[in-house]
Amino acid sequence: MSKDSTAPRADITGYAYRPSLLGAPWEFKLTSGAIEWEAGRKTGRVALRDIRRIRLSFRPANMQTQRFVTEIWADDAPKLQIVSCSWKSMVVQERLDGPYSAFVRELHARVVQSGARPRFERGSHPLVYWPGLVVFAGVTLGLLALIARALQAQAMGGAAFYRHLLHIVFVARRKLLPPQCAGRL
Repeated sequence: MSKDSTAPRADITGYAYRPSLLGAPWEFKLTSGAIEWEAGRKTGRVALRDIRRIRLSFRPANMQTQRFVTEIWADDAPKLQIVSCSWKSMVVQERLDGPYSAFVRELHARVVQSGARPRFERGSHPLVYWPGLVVFAGVTLGLLALIARALQAQAMGGAAFYRHLLHIVFVARRKLLPPQCAGRL
């Protein structure tokens, strides 16, 4: 081992974000063996060894298309959500990519050091993802059927309208995906 590997790391122990414009900010702090959180008047402390599940997911929201969420479940504690963006004003959301990723990496390192063996998950829960995919496929097939019917009736204006709706559905889907995935579609 080199000298650098035994040197103490930069103290990345805190992270805060505002989940809504009018609500209190959520603040998280990593201490020795625990994660402490505060949301307005509510506070709590979760021992890292008690964490039983961690989920990392990409969840774009209405005004933030690059939004990542870390969810933490522990014994005898509420589910904690750590989000990569924060409300700054009524129309602006701030991306906190750097501090968020540094905090999540440090959280994972400390969970491993604590000896905890949580279940790690990624992405959306299947009960949310698959119905959404079915609805998306249904809308796509419905629009294709409407285009075919409009062409049969020689209603070119209607066919063009439905074609534009179909285009919007696919463009919106690409804008919601992270850049590394959108290029593969």
